Amino acid sequence: MSGHVNDGMDKGSIMDSEDRIEKMVDIYVSAEAVRDMKHKDKEDFDTQTTKTQTPQHTGSDSVRNRRYRSAAVCLVLLCVLLLTAVIVLCVIFTQERQQFISKNENLTNEREQLKLKNTNLTNEREQLKLKNTNLTNEREQLRNDLQICDGWTFYQSSFYYKSNEKKSWTESRRYCTQRGADLISINNRQEQDFAQNMSGAAIVYIGLTDIDVEGSWKWVDGSTLNSSFWASNIYTTEPNGGRGENCAVTVAVPRPDYLNLVGWIDVECNRVYQWICEKRISQFILP
Repeated sequence: MSGHVNDGMDKGSIMDSEDRIEKMVDIYVSAEAVRDMKHKDKEDFDTQTTKTQTPQHTGSDSVRNRRYRSAAVCLVLLCVLLLTAVIVLCVIFTQERQQFISKNENLTNEREQLKLKNTNLTNEREQLKLKNTNLTNEREQLRNDLQICDGWTFYQSSFYYKSNEKKSWTESRRYCTQRGADLISINNRQEQDFAQNMSGAAIVYIGLTDIDVEGSWKWVDGSTLNSSFWASNIYTTEPNGGRGENCAVTVAVPRPDYLNLVGWIDVECNRVYQWICEKRISQFILP
């Protein structure tokens, strides 16, 4: 009797175990089916077919599904990496493009500035050419207006005239003033060399005198004597004439009768010599 009871209980336990196993398999398969439906399109599962699948067949589908998911994850990761690379390249390209645009704008601005400078320089050059032409015309006009023709020489900013005749210092100066000029005033070495070359071997009066105050030599235009070229040698040093010699001449070539002196020499104002007149351009310009 007890044997029949035990056999009945064993059969009931076995049936209960098989029921539990079948329920667990059903739950597992249902979960796998739900996951599979999220990743790929598939027709609805046949519930009865799923219940009849063996555990071995279900496990194979699970491995295959995991492989599909792994492949999908790898594909997504590759897409993310590719997208990141594209974004980085786009950023780099954008930065380089902006730098290129900025450099191009800078070059364009520099080119415009150079064009403007070139235009300004061209205008300045044309203005200078025009001024030079005007000055040349004015000089020629002044020469004509003041009858400065033959015998007058232009140097730096003045016209000069060397006489062929001889007069006293006072008469020489009168000749110059009657023509809107005056005896030459020498202010630097260049003008002194010019006067020496112009006078040649002649002794010529210059516009230097101390008639007003003995020993205080001044130019006829009232300017102070800043540069002096008085002659001197082992025999004498000019000026040395005292009150009797109040006018100055310049000598370019040594002469025995003047102790071979070269430069300025003070002489008596009533002695006759040639002379040099000077007319500055500034005197031609009206205020």
